[in-house]
Amino acid sequence: MNFFVSNAFAEATAASGANDPLALLLPIGLVVVLYIFMIHPQIKRQKQHKAMVDGLVKGDEIVTNGGLVGRIADLGDNFAVLEIATNVQVKIRRLAVETVLPKGSLKEL
Repeated sequence: MNFFVSNAFAEATAASGANDPLALLLPIGLVVVLYIFMIHPQIKRQKQHKAMVDGLVKGDEIVTNGGLVGRIADLGDNFAVLEIATNVQVKIRRLAVETVLPKGSLKEL
């Protein structure tokens, strides 16, 4: 029954390479580079954003992820009321705050 497929016999080699410690160098190096360039900066940004959100106070002028610009009228644990115009208030999630603007920035807009 060996008409179409010939038998292949593996020859024993002295150095198989399976126990080579340098074979792990490339995958370990890739994980280290991935951590340095992608994971660590993202963790740092998350910590900075959490500190900024935790530091919000009533009267701060902010920009949301959706592009709304306004002044914080009221704060809750998870939500904030944003005054975007006179007598126009919108309830947003605190985590949706992208940036805290310097005081007086709304007058320039």
